[in-house]
Amino acid sequence: MPNINWSAANYKENFSFVPAYGEAVLDLLTKPKESYIVDLGCGNGTLTKKIFDRGYHVIGIDDSPQMITQAKADYPNIEFAAGNALNFSLERKADAIFSNAVFHWIDKAKQQEMLYNIYNQLNEGGELVCEFGGAGCAEHVHRTLEQCFLEHGFEYKRVFYFPTIGQYSPMLEQAGFRIEYAALFDRPTVQQGVNGLADWIKMFVQKPFEGIDENIQNEIICDAVNRLKNVLYINKEWIVDYVRIRFRAVKNKDKDLDINK
Repeated sequence: MPNINWSAANYKENFSFVPAYGEAVLDLLTKPKESYIVDLGCGNGTLTKKIFDRGYHVIGIDDSPQMITQAKADYPNIEFAAGNALNFSLERKADAIFSNAVFHWIDKAKQQEMLYNIYNQLNEGGELVCEFGGAGCAEHVHRTLEQCFLEHGFEYKRVFYFPTIGQYSPMLEQAGFRIEYAALFDRPTVQQGVNGLADWIKMFVQKPFEGIDENIQNEIICDAVNRLKNVLYINKEWIVDYVRIRFRAVKNKDKDLDINK
């Protein structure tokens, strides 16, 4: 997973659309009130609070110390803990694990390991409800940055994993899940302010710029923004061409029997 130095305050102020869109994913949870839910990759805790307000027992887990600090400050009555999606461990197994806008940050080679770990943290019949970037997400931006990097003599490393339903479903099934819901859809997403696209790049595309002089970074971003203005600047608003993928998958009670056949 990319080691992103998140600015919790900036994220909260300018990128609140991330948890706002995630509210709709909560509707995929089918567990009754009082169930034990994990918000995996909880960020600043906005959605953790929404889960809490729905009557669940909830813990928010995130790999970012900055985000956990912000979440604890904003929601002192909710439990938060540091943890990575690949190896977090619960004292008691969860009835559901919820995750919004996290899995695309995990390396493709480590996705199966992550899904096995999630499976092992769930009670039998427990469900995984998640949304993350799907195939083609922000492709206009990434393709343009790729070209700008090349023209400046650098390689643009794509650190995100954006799968199709057909690519991801077998991984869930291999981990032992039964898929009950899957969807892939476009969700053009408005950014705040006249510098919305540049701000988005600086927040979410940090890893490819590592080791590049700051002046050259700014040149690349400015160049990319100029090239994308005719495509993504619509009605005086910057829009990033998001594509999202959603799943609800249930821990298969018969997995062990299937393995022994």
